[in-house]
Amino acid sequence: MSNKIAVITGASRGIGRAITLKYAQMGYDVAICCHHNKERLEETAKEVRSMQVRCLTYVGNIGNYNDACTFFHEIETKLGSIDILINNAGISCFGLLQDTTPEQWDAMITSNLNSVFYCSKLAIPEMLSKKSGKILSISSVWGNVGASMEVPYSTTKGAINAFTKALAKELGPSNIQVNAIACGMIDTEMNAVLSEDDITAITEEIPAGRMGTPEEVAELAFAITKKNDYLTGQIITLDGGWI
Repeated sequence: MSNKIAVITGASRGIGRAITLKYAQMGYDVAICCHHNKERLEETAKEVRSMQVRCLTYVGNIGNYNDACTFFHEIETKLGSIDILINNAGISCFGLLQDTTPEQWDAMITSNLNSVFYCSKLAIPEMLSKKSGKILSISSVWGNVGASMEVPYSTTKGAINAFTKALAKELGPSNIQVNAIACGMIDTEMNAVLSEDDITAITEEIPAGRMGTPEEVAELAFAITKKNDYLTGQIITLDGGWI
C-alpha cells in the first residue's frame, strides 16, 4: 500500500519546514516548494528522504499560475494523488500603508493569497474524484483582528480566513475539509526583523510568556488533518492566549 501524499508550500524554512518533517515522520510522501532558496529546500528534502519516504521538490513562484501548474503536474506524474494540501507560502512587510509601494502590495497578494487560490484550485479535482481530502492554510492572528504597520499582510490573512470558510462550505458535501491556523508570534526568521526589545515587549503581552515554535504549529497542523472529518470551516488560533 502506497503512502499518503502531503503537499506543503513554502517549505524551505520555519513553519513549512517543520510541517514537512512532521508529515514525513508520520510516513507521508511529501511534495515541497519554495520561491528562491533551492539549497535550503534540498536540505529539507535530504532530511525527509532519510526517513525512507519520497520527497519531490520544486523551486518557483506558486503565486504564478503557470508555476503552480508545473508544480502540481510534477506531483501527479512523480508521486500520485494528493491527500493533504498545506498552504504555507507567504511573506511579510512592515511599514505604513502610505509608504507601501504598489509593487510591495502586488508581491504580498501574489505570495500570500494567489498561491492559496492556485494550489487549492489545482488540488481540488483529485480530491473530488476520491471524495476525500484536507486543505489547511497557515494564517495569522492579524487576519482575525488586523495589525497596525502590517495592513497588506493583515489583508491577505483576513482574505485567507474568508476563503477557508467559504471553500469549506463548497467542499463539505464532497467530504473535503478546509481549515486554517491563525498563528500568533512564532519563532521564525520572518520575525527576525524585530529587535530583542520588540520581542521582549510582545512576549510580555502573551499569557504563555513566550513565542510559539514551528514544531508546535506542525503538531497542530497534523492533528487537524489526521482524522476528524467533521472539523471544517474553522480558523483555529494558536497564539498562547495573546489575542
